[in-house]
Amino acid sequence: MKSLSKSEVQIKERPVKILQFGNGNFLRGFTDFMIEEANEKGVFDGNIQVVQVHSQIADPKMIQQDCLFHVLIRGLKDGKRIDEAKLITSISGISNPNEDYQSYLKLGENPDLRFIISNTTESGIQFDPTDIDPNRLPDSFPAKVAALLFHRFQHFNGDPSKGLIFIPCELIENNGGSLKDCIDRYATLWKLPYSFTEWLYSSCIFCNTLVDRIVPGYPKDSIDEIQKKIGFEDKLAVMAEPFHLWVIEGPDLVKEEFPLNLAGLDVKFVKDLTPFRTRKVRILNGGHTSMVPYAYLMGIRTVREAVEDELIGNFMREVIFDEIIPSLDMPEEELIQFAKDVLERFANPFIHHELISIALNSISKFKVRVLPSLLEYKHKKGTWPPLLVKSLAALLVFYKGEFKGKNIPLKDDPKILENFKDAWQLSSVEETVDQLLSTSEYWGKDLSKLDGLSELVAKEAKIILAL
Repeated sequence: MKSLSKSEVQIKERPVKILQFGNGNFLRGFTDFMIEEANEKGVFDGNIQVVQVHSQIADPKMIQQDCLFHVLIRGLKDGKRIDEAKLITSISGISNPNEDYQSYLKLGENPDLRFIISNTTESGIQFDPTDIDPNRLPDSFPAKVAALLFHRFQHFNGDPSKGLIFIPCELIENNGGSLKDCIDRYATLWKLPYSFTEWLYSSCIFCNTLVDRIVPGYPKDSIDEIQKKIGFEDKLAVMAEPFHLWVIEGPDLVKEEFPLNLAGLDVKFVKDLTPFRTRKVRILNGGHTSMVPYAYLMGIRTVREAVEDELIGNFMREVIFDEIIPSLDMPEEELIQFAKDVLERFANPFIHHELISIALNSISKFKVRVLPSLLEYKHKKGTWPPLLVKSLAALLVFYKGEFKGKNIPLKDDPKILENFKDAWQLSSVEETVDQLLSTSEYWGKDLSKLDGLSELVAKEAKIILAL
C-alpha cells in the first residue's frame, strides 16, 4: 500500500495565514477539516503552520506523511448514514519550539500570517508567573504566544496591519478574553514597552468561541478497511462525526477575512455567543447528564443503546423537548432543530460512548447542565418538571454506589463519594434525599428548602430502588 506523501498527491501551494497551536485529534478533525473545505470551495486561500506544544519534538508521523492525513466523516446526517474520507492538504509544516526556539519566533516574521488558532486543553490558557524571561522558551502556552507576538511587533516596527486575529478553541468561557489578559500580564511581567501593549489592544483581535464536534480519533478497529478504501497507509487518519458547529464572537472584520460559513460549514459569527453556549450546555450536555444515571440503573451501558432503548429513548426525548427546551429563551425552531441534531448524534453507529465515562463528576455536571433547566421550568410553569425530578432522583440513587447488589464504579471527589455513602446509611430515603439536597456546595443552593422538591425526589428515588 502506498505511503501518504506529497509525491503521491497533487497539492496546491498557498500562503501560510494560520498558526495553529496544537495537533491533537480535535483540531485535525475540526479546524483543519474546515480550512480544507474553505480552500477547496474557494472562499479562503491560506494554509496552516502547526506548532506542537505538548511534546518535546514535532510529531514524526506528521513529518513522515508531509502533514497529510484523512478526516473520516462517519455517522448520521438527516437520517442518512455518512461514511466519507477527506484528504487534508492545507498544512504546510509542523514545528516544535522545544527543538528550536529561535525558529519558532521567526514564524512571527511571516507577512502573510493573520490568524492564531489553538486548542491547548482547558488548562492551557493560564498565566504562569515563573515564565519571567521571553528570551528563553517559556513553559506556558500564553507566554509562548506573547513572546512570538512581541517578536512580530519588533520585526514589523509596530505596523498596525500586522496584528493578528486569535480564534482559540479551548473549552473555557471567555477563551479569547482570557488569552488576551494573559498576554497583557506577560507584557507587564517582562516590562515590555507600552507601545507593544497599545498595539496588542488596537491591532489584534481576540475572539471568544464555542466549538462542538465529537472527534473519536484514530479508528484502530477499522483502519485496514479504511486504508483499502482510500488507497493509502495513513497513520494519522482521524474520525469525526458529521455534525460540527463553530460559533465565533467578534467584530465583522473576522467574518470578512475568515468566511468559512460561505463554504457551507456551520460557522456562525455573532456579537454574543452566550445563547449558543447555553443551548449546548442545556440540550447536548444536559441531555447526556440527565439521562446517564437513570439509563445506567436500568442496565444500559452506551449512549447508542440508550437512544435505541424504548424506555430510555423516550425518556431522553421527552426530557429534551418537553422540559429543557421550554425552559430556554431562544427561538423554538432553532432549539428543536438543534435537539434533533443532538439525538441523531447520540445514535451515531460508529461511536461507542460508554455511559460510565460520561458519568465522571456527575454532581458538578448536574449543577451546571441540568439544574438550571429544572429551576427555570418551575419558574416559568409553576410546577416541577417530572422527568428532570426523576433524573435528579436517579442521580442520588446512582451515587449510592450500588444497585441491585452490583457495585457502580463511581468517579468523583472522594469527599463527595464519602458524603453520599454516609447519607445512604440514614434510616429512610426521605432523610437521605433531604440531607443530600440540603448540601449547598453540591447545587449552589439548599434545594431541600424549595417547595415540594424533596418530597417529589424522594418519591421517585423509592420507585427506582424498588425496581
